[in-house]
Formats: sequence, structure tokens, C-alpha cells
Amino acid sequence: MADRTADSSRERPELSKTLGPFGFFALAFGSIIGVGWLTAIGSWLDAAGPLGAIFAFVAGGLVMLLIGLCYAELTPMLPVAGGEVAYSYKAFGTLEAFLVGWLLTFGYISVSAFEAVSIGKVLSFMFPGLDRGLLYRVDGDPVYLSHLALATVFTALITALNYRGVAWAAAFQKWLVAAFIAATFVFIGAGFIGGELENMRPLMAGGSELSVPGGMLAVFVTVPFWFVGFDTIPQGAEEAEVSLDPRKLGLLILTAIVGSTLFYVTLIMSVSLIAPWQTITAADLPTARAFEAAFQSSLWVQLVLFAAMLGLFTSWNGFFLAGSRVLFSMGRGRIIAPAFGATHPVYRTPHRAVLFIGAFTLLAPLLGGDALLAFVNAGSFCIGAAFLGVSLSTIRLRRKFPGAVRPYRIRGGLTIPYLAVAGALFILAVMVIPGSPAALAWPRELLILMIVVTSGALFWFGARGIRCDTPERERAYLILEDYAD
Repeated sequence: MADRTADSSRERPELSKTLGPFGFFALAFGSIIGVGWLTAIGSWLDAAGPLGAIFAFVAGGLVMLLIGLCYAELTPMLPVAGGEVAYSYKAFGTLEAFLVGWLLTFGYISVSAFEAVSIGKVLSFMFPGLDRGLLYRVDGDPVYLSHLALATVFTALITALNYRGVAWAAAFQKWLVAAFIAATFVFIGAGFIGGELENMRPLMAGGSELSVPGGMLAVFVTVPFWFVGFDTIPQGAEEAEVSLDPRKLGLLILTAIVGSTLFYVTLIMSVSLIAPWQTITAADLPTARAFEAAFQSSLWVQLVLFAAMLGLFTSWNGFFLAGSRVLFSMGRGRIIAPAFGATHPVYRTPHRAVLFIGAFTLLAPLLGGDALLAFVNAGSFCIGAAFLGVSLSTIRLRRKFPGAVRPYRIRGGLTIPYLAVAGALFILAVMVIPGSPAALAWPRELLILMIVVTSGALFWFGARGIRCDTPERERAYLILEDYAD
């Protein structure tokens, strides 16, 4: 067993253990769904058409399922906070753990930023006239004082929930997810009942042999962003109820991925059936516009927007929790400043990591609404890189520790982990190859990545003395606890 020092400054901070099965499912499913289906479905349809977008999400869901199987094996095997950090550390070492953890942290922050920018858009659609106090424009996109105020208030609310404890955040999540499922069942069902197949034509966007697959590819590579959230379960694994069977954590990950794929596919079909899809792609909130045009009733629009608000908060809440746990794991392991690895003396939460995520989220609305797509694409790249790290860790751990206890084990040897690696590499490749229809754009998206790399370097080199002062056996215990051996 790893050496445990008597120095109180090196005691392993502990988190409370209160999450049950439905709490984990609500955390994952609610984090995946979010509000992107309301604000971004127009870009999916414009790029690929209804059938192309469905194919892209089914293909993306299968890739996510392969990666999810890797998580399903590793999560119950190493049920500690900051899952990916622990997997990469045990498989490869400190630097690799930092790289995966830092990229994933930004991926989570980018989702949180997406929600902070979206809150003003959604509420201004629900309450016309809310766009007040024009401050400035970013590339022609207005930034309103009212939107900044809303983002500040709700960021503070989410931060406070996660600061107080996982029990508060989980209770909030469970009620919101239950209400979200009920609301979306009603309006998606209405789309199937009242829609017409003619509205879906043409099924594919673009008219050439190159534009059709290019559009599908452009949607496909953003899938990591729209599916990220199932990996919130590994972040909270250390906070599971003592009575929870670790194997269930892996099964819950897979259930969340399958459920989310079905949601996205049925949503795209419903929206495309209810109104001619070409007429809504340019709208700020295409899903709401489609139901407004079809039923000429504000009640349906309000239902869609109500569901969107629920999804926004479930995603926001989930990624706050997940991002703070990744930072907490790196801080507790003294990979970065140990202040991030401290827990609140009363609430037993990683309070400083929570405040860090909250502070960065507040900066996003200052960049304007057009920053949404840039955050999506840059965040997708970082999340895809973290997924690649987890897939590689699965292969490495199988080889280094073949006899380790694995409550859930992927069948078929290493076939699925290698396929997961191939899927993650493909997504990353088409985002960096010049000329690719899904390549990251200059300047916004590449500048965001440059900021991620630069800030990561500052955190890494800034904590060099701390890392050197920590024996590796001690770091292993701090990150992995009794799973260090």
C-alpha cells in the first residue's frame, strides 16, 4: 500500500458519499442533454439535413458508446474523484494525467460557458423585451447588460449549489431531469403526431457528392461536445453511497449514452416533421420556431422553452460538479497547486475548485453570443483528446495490471478499446487537417486552443516545486487511495 505520511498537510482530503443510482443517471443524462438541442439544431440541419444529421448522431453515438465502454470498465475499477486523471496517472504517469485533466477541465468549462451565454438567449425568447442595455458588439453581435446580469445571477446560483455539497446539487439535478423528460416527451410526441414527411425534404443538405458527406462530417465531429456528460459519473464515483455496487456505475454510463442518442435522433425527426426545416435553420432558437410555426400557439413554444431551461440547468449543474472534481483530483495529487485539492471544513466539497469554475464561466458572456460555436468546436477538440487518453489508458492498464479487480470488464479483449482509440483519433484528425469541412477556424477557435495550452503551461510550471517536493508513492495514494497498488 502507498506510504501515508503523518504530516497533516498531506492528509488525503475526503468527499462526502451521498450519490445513489438515480442521482448518477440524472447527473450524466442531464449533463449530456443541456440546451444545445434548442440553440444548435439549426446548424445541424443546415449542414447535413434531417437524415444526414440523424446519421451523424447515430454514428457519433456509436463512437461514444465505444469510449463509454472504456469508462464502464475503468470507473468501477478506480472509483475515485477526477476519474480520467486517475486512469491516466495509473496508466502513464503524472504528465499524462495533467494533460488529460487540463484538457477535460477546459472542455467542462466550455460547456459551462455555453450555458452561461445561452441563458440570455433563451430567456429573451421567453420574455420579449429582455434585451436591454446594449454595451458593445463583438463582430456585430450585441452584448446586453441584461444578458450579463442573468448570466451572473444564475452562475452564482449554480456555484452556490455545488459549494454547499453534492447532496444539494444531486437533489436539484434529479427533480430537473424528471421534469425535463416529461416535458420533452410531450412536445416531441406532438411533432410525430402533427408533423408531415414532406417537411423533411430534402433529406440531405447540399446537392453534390462532396457537400453531403462534408455536412455530415461537420456535424459528426461536434458529437463529443453534445455527448460529453456521461463522463460526469467517473468524476463523482468517489461520492457514491457506500452500498452502491461499483458495477452499476459502468452500466449507468452506457444507459446514459444510449438514452441520449435516442433523444437527439427523435428530436431531429420531430422538429423536421413539424415544419419545413429550411425555414428554421437561421432562427436563434430553431426548435421553438418550428413549433411556433406549426401550431401558431405560444403554449407549445413556452413548453419547448421550459424544457430548454430545465436542460440548461441540468447540464450546467453537472459540469460544474465534474469540472471541479477534475481540478480537485489534480490539486489533491499535488500535480497543480494543492489549494485546488482542499475540501470545505463543513460541506466537504472542493470549494476552491468550484469557485474557479464559476469565475471562468462569468467571463464567457462578455465574448458575445457568436462565441457559442467557437466554444463548441474548441471544447469538442479538448474533450475528444481526453477521450483518446481514456481509451489509451484502458489498453495500457489491461497490459500493466491484467490481474486487477475489474467489476465490469469489456468482452472481446482489446478490440473495443482500439476501436475507441480509432474513433477519437478520427474526430481529432478532421478538426486539424487543413481543408477539412470540420477544421477548427481561425481566429476564434484556434485562439481559444492557444489560450488553453498557454494557461495549462502556466499551471504546470507554476506547480513544479510542489510536484518535486511530493514523493511519487505519496502522490499515488493521494490520487488513487487504496487503489494505488
